Amino acid sequence: MVSLHERLQADTAPVLDLALSRVLLMDNRVWPWLILVPLREGAVEIHRLSAEDRATLMEEIALASRVVERLFAPDKLNVGALGNMVPQLHVHVIGRTQGDPAWPGPVWGSGHAAPYEPAHRDALVARLAEAFRESDA
Repeated sequence: MVSLHERLQADTAPVLDLALSRVLLMDNRVWPWLILVPLREGAVEIHRLSAEDRATLMEEIALASRVVERLFAPDKLNVGALGNMVPQLHVHVIGRTQGDPAWPGPVWGSGHAAPYEPAHRDALVARLAEAFRESDA
């Protein structure tokens, strides 16, 4: 079993596991923000995954993007794998709207962060998990 980097554990809530990736909700209610973590020991870079895993990851990114679009209707999706602070391979899928606090700049370093109230976070996790299950069927 692959363990999550301590920062991912501290900053997210688990949603569900897909074929390759664990889906996490970033604990920041400012944006609808998912993180996909491929469950491969030592994975750091996308190009170092097997061809099969790369293809699966791309499909999972597309699935997460559809879920965010359907539930939150953002104006734009930001998808990225940075890894400067957390070396474990993970991909961000963030719904952005014109006029959000960091628009049109990046969310990273914007200074805008507000954790979810636990009950709201838990309800959103359940809603996201259901949306993934419906989309994957």
